[in-house]
Amino acid sequence: MVLAAAYSHELPHYGLEVGLTNYAAAYCTGLLLGRRVLNMLEMDDEYQGNVEATGEDFSVEPTDTRRPFRALLDVGLIRTTTGNRVFGALKGMLDAGLDIPHSDKRFAGFSKDSKQLDAEVHRKYIYGGHVAAYMRTLMEDEPEKYQSHFSEYIKRGIDADNIEALYKKVHAAIRAEPTAKKSEKEPPKEHKRFNLKKLTYEERKGKLIERLHALNAAAGADSDEED
Repeated sequence: MVLAAAYSHELPHYGLEVGLTNYAAAYCTGLLLGRRVLNMLEMDDEYQGNVEATGEDFSVEPTDTRRPFRALLDVGLIRTTTGNRVFGALKGMLDAGLDIPHSDKRFAGFSKDSKQLDAEVHRKYIYGGHVAAYMRTLMEDEPEKYQSHFSEYIKRGIDADNIEALYKKVHAAIRAEPTAKKSEKEPPKEHKRFNLKKLTYEERKGKLIERLHALNAAAGADSDEED
């Protein structure tokens, strides 16, 4: 049984039309799934989660009335390397208000040397700061590559300076309406059928009689010619 599902291709409904495969988009997808689950269970008002992502680790606290909804993360065959996008989705679900057992060792920004999570670095990934940094680098060093690589961003007026504001709007839109949007696909076109019309019994019987008459008439004509 599947209680709820969320996909990155839903994010354009919330204002994110490009960059649907990076860490920041994975966070948005996780946030969408978490808020959708709580909305379905009518727990979204009671468990708001971490409304503004700071990059710090967050675990929801139980309220006096109901325990938070607990889920377990199954990464399947994905390699659990530090900073993998699946952990961006995990962070989104945690900030949404779900109770998921976890460690902060796999979030982007965790340092193996200090054994601590750098919340500022993690925040940068959640709000697309790593994308903004790459945009600035290309603009300075390879402007032509920047124009081609980020052409879809440029078309939509997204640059390194406003990308964080974009993600904040997406987060707010997800929280405002996390329910699944119905598909607006056009109804399938009716295909013309060129099959022969199916005859009734009486029609088939009549055609058979006509054919027999024609055969008899042909046989009679042949006999006359022989005589």
